[in-house]
Amino acid sequence: MSQTFARVVFALTAAFFAAFFIWPIFQILKGGFIDADGKLTFEYLRLLLSDPTYLGGLGNAFLLACATTTLALLISLPLAFVSDRFLFPGKGILSSLVLIPMILPPFVGAIGIKQIFGQYGALNALLINLGIQPEGWTYDWFAANQFWGIAVVQALSLYPIIYLNATAALANIDPAMEEAAQNLGCTGFRRFFKITLPLMRPGLFAGGTIVFIWAFTELGVPLIFDYPHVTSVQIFYGLKDIGGNPFPYALVAVMLASTTLLYALGKGLFGRQGHAMMAKATSSGGPRKLPSRRAWLCTALFAGVTFIAVLPHIGVVLVAFSSDWYASVLPKSYTLENFQIALGHDLTVPAIANSLKFASISTFIDIILGIAIAYVVVRTKIAGRQVLDFLAMLPLAVPGLVLAFGYLAMSQEGKFFEFLNPTKDPTILLIIAYSVRRLPYVVRSASAGFEQTSETLEEAAQNLGCPPLKATFKITLPLITANLIAGGLLAFAFAMLEVSDSLILAQKQVFYPITKAILELFQLLGDGKFIASALGVWAMAFLGVTIVGLSLLLGKKLGAIFRV
Repeated sequence: MSQTFARVVFALTAAFFAAFFIWPIFQILKGGFIDADGKLTFEYLRLLLSDPTYLGGLGNAFLLACATTTLALLISLPLAFVSDRFLFPGKGILSSLVLIPMILPPFVGAIGIKQIFGQYGALNALLINLGIQPEGWTYDWFAANQFWGIAVVQALSLYPIIYLNATAALANIDPAMEEAAQNLGCTGFRRFFKITLPLMRPGLFAGGTIVFIWAFTELGVPLIFDYPHVTSVQIFYGLKDIGGNPFPYALVAVMLASTTLLYALGKGLFGRQGHAMMAKATSSGGPRKLPSRRAWLCTALFAGVTFIAVLPHIGVVLVAFSSDWYASVLPKSYTLENFQIALGHDLTVPAIANSLKFASISTFIDIILGIAIAYVVVRTKIAGRQVLDFLAMLPLAVPGLVLAFGYLAMSQEGKFFEFLNPTKDPTILLIIAYSVRRLPYVVRSASAGFEQTSETLEEAAQNLGCPPLKATFKITLPLITANLIAGGLLAFAFAMLEVSDSLILAQKQVFYPITKAILELFQLLGDGKFIASALGVWAMAFLGVTIVGLSLLLGKKLGAIFRV
């Protein structure tokens, strides 16, 4: 029965990806490998790989991904460990606030970032007011070191992905294993590196893979920093000449191959074996109290990281409340009018409803597909299951701009998917685009849960007469609820504020999602920046309420929803 189910899932998923991932990518890639005579050619690829500009872009993208993932891991791992093991003042609210960075896309945060760190921003104004710098002094903090600036901004934006998975992994560790090591004399950091960290490996690999591939293909942050020496930006600029320039298409092929190779290498080195847990609650004593000084140090750690990570959000909020902010530490005047206009503007009310509809449907699709794919990959032995895993991860390897152009190409008049043409109604195509691009988050989170949950629990149920699939639904799925919540939260949050697909596919105002409405408002002269910021604040507030509401629905604080 389980083998039949696995084959059906494999066939349906393969058909879905063939139609809505492989085919649109093929529409784009054929421009880089088919010459004017319609013949296959590798000349464009050869010229690209011999060009130091393009090679430098690939090298910078790889180094940025390495730096971003390392920084995000260094930030998130201590936070996850402290949150799981200790009690400290303000733990509930700080564990919620530490996840805030994932609800704001970079181009919205850029509004606040520029107000704080720009030449005439808040930081320079503060230095002048303190007498550290002379009157009229300016300095562009982002231009000082673009590479590390991008890496830091990306790490501060993406570390919640690793934090969510690390917290879920820690919650799934049987405390008896650590207690046994301690009884044998393995304590402190040695116990952490010898016992705890290896047991967390599936979760860390799940989060680290997402962060690495995201950073490798990130477009928004390098554009904000005006850093063209990276592959994603080179592709973006090349798309301006999409009709006659084959090099962007060839670049996509190289980036896709590089990301797939890197993922396969990481999977082979770090993700091949998972450590399954037996009954996880055998001896759990929960987080323990610390002496007052150490407890406040934990609070300071969380508060410091959170403050730095939410600086872009703080900037956006201040812009939204201001009517004038130039060369001063804080806005010179405040108003609530921006929020009233934002909710009453012709662009905004339909945009909020559209984003809710698109994101909710796509997240539901992702959860169903994600559970099915993860089950086939982890729990079955059918041939080709690793191909299914690679297929589910590939959407993270392709820049959203390219995939969106692929959807445009395949839905033009005269094409098989003409009925999905976004110039008429982009609803179906946007839902599909959101689902395809965010599915990897749910697959990776669900896979980590299956890997950490022992098959013996399902086998015991089957020995008592429970069919395999029923055993999975009755036994395993409740045990991996934390992982599914983590993946679902990521999928919904990123779909609500999806940028690339929204900007390209939503071509009529009545179908604009929130991000397209924010961009349109931001481009307006006069008070456009302030109204766009106000809409961004409304979006952040809505997602914050969604996350808190979910935690209340589960009956636990948000920082503990991954303790199953």
